[in-house]
Amino acid sequence: MSAGAVIAIVIAAIVVIALVAWVSQRQRVRRTEQRRGEAAELRDEARLRGTRAERHQAAADEQAAAARRQAAEADERALRAKRERALAEEHETRAREVDPDTPDDSDAEEASRTDQREPNRA
Repeated sequence: MSAGAVIAIVIAAIVVIALVAWVSQRQRVRRTEQRRGEAAELRDEARLRGTRAERHQAAADEQAAAARRQAAEADERALRAKRERALAEEHETRAREVDPDTPDDSDAEEASRTDQREPNRA
């Protein structure tokens, strides 16, 4: 083999090695860019899902607050109804005491005793 052929083979080998290194470098850069793009998409998706989760949590919190508010209102209405019932009973009792047409317990007892003592007069 001549010196020129050896030099040509060495130069060709160097060119092939440089070409392989260059292609390898380009592929590495391309993979890196692809991974960056994928990471950006994943971050966007994570932000979107995070926002959705916050919105769902806010709706759940709002619904729970509304339920607590309704329960408190129902308790308040029940308490008012109980008070009204007590007042109605007091008014009914007072009305019986004041009403001249309502026999007293003592009048009722006396009337029943009188009815028992006297047979039918008719």
